[in-house]
Amino acid sequence: MTEPVESEAAPAGEHIHMPAPSIIPLLNAIGLAGAIVCITLSKVLLVASLILFLVTTVIWIRDTVRETNELPLDHH
Repeated sequence: MTEPVESEAAPAGEHIHMPAPSIIPLLNAIGLAGAIVCITLSKVLLVASLILFLVTTVIWIRDTVRETNELPLDHH
């Protein structure tokens, strides 16, 4: 017989934080992939892809900081 395994599950009733659904990570990935591909194709598309990547990165970080600051102080 095997020993029961203790889990690190949250206590019953404790809130588990999940980020809100967002398209920002997808747009960020598209911007980065577009920039990599456009290095050899077009400077205009490269600049547009880099701008998309940088703007979505700033938005994503800003949203993450805001969500983290809204968590209760005793949240681990």
